[in-house]
Amino acid sequence: MPTVAPLDIEGHVVSTHFLGDIPVFAAATGAIHRLDGGEKVTEANAGLLTCVKDPASQTLLTGGEDGRVLRVAHDGTVTELAHVPRKWISVVAPGPQGAVAYAHGKSTFVRLADGTTKEFTEERTVEAVDFAPKGLRIAVARYNGVTLHWVGTAGAPVDLDWKGAHTGVTFSPDGRFVVTMMQESALHGWKLDGKAADTRHMRMTGYPAKVKSLSWSPKGKWLASSGAPAAIVWPFSGKDGPMGKAPLELGTRANILVTHVAFHPMEEVLAIGFIDGMILAVRVTDGKEALLRRPGKGAVTSLAWSSTGKLLAFASEAGDCGVIDITG
Repeated sequence: MPTVAPLDIEGHVVSTHFLGDIPVFAAATGAIHRLDGGEKVTEANAGLLTCVKDPASQTLLTGGEDGRVLRVAHDGTVTELAHVPRKWISVVAPGPQGAVAYAHGKSTFVRLADGTTKEFTEERTVEAVDFAPKGLRIAVARYNGVTLHWVGTAGAPVDLDWKGAHTGVTFSPDGRFVVTMMQESALHGWKLDGKAADTRHMRMTGYPAKVKSLSWSPKGKWLASSGAPAAIVWPFSGKDGPMGKAPLELGTRANILVTHVAFHPMEEVLAIGFIDGMILAVRVTDGKEALLRRPGKGAVTSLAWSSTGKLLAFASEAGDCGVIDITG
């Protein structure tokens, strides 16, 4: 078994990330715990709803019940990027050139590095936002589909429609595909063809539970997902993505749901967290499994690899967290 350095945090832990070599854990209370020569704590939002990593700046972006959007550095320094009184901010996304998106109600706001903000409004509530890998463009998930907006230019938005509630959205690393998570326990995808969206839809169905976690492999050949008693991994290497292809099922366990997935930063190895706290690492090529953690107190809510891929941080809804040294 690899070695585990445990960390016990009070209550539900929303997410874990590595900022440089420093593992950080964001609790629902708003406390950001970091392991940096001992455990240190920064108080961020009063009631944390979301915490994501901005890879370009190696900082955290948080949103909370206090209406604040914060940037938290690896040393615990907190910078307020926005404050919307009496609104809950549960959608935050990092973008290129220091841009940050956040949303409340039917509006998405993109704050540029110079502090100016642009607003984009939808007809329905914004559920999630992602930035395209190239160019300043956002995908906004909403009821009945996704809207694509160019941030820097006045180009018309592109609507990608599909009936149902779209609760999460991600661009593929090469920008060719947009994929959403749906309330209806499915994924839905669109192939982007130049400026207009290709009308070909990609339906990825058959999940027994709602998909809450997605992870692209390092080169974007695979998209892993939670929501089943195995990690469901869709092939995206062909020009039409997963259309007409069956997914891989990795780390299958009888009736025990996968709650979080995270691809290794360099290799086609997937970390899989389960509802009972167990964590596996599975190689895509042959399905070979390594047990990284035995079942624990709560469902795994988040997994994060260090940049070298030698350490894996995990968080759970019961607050039992830790860092696994997979080199032993």
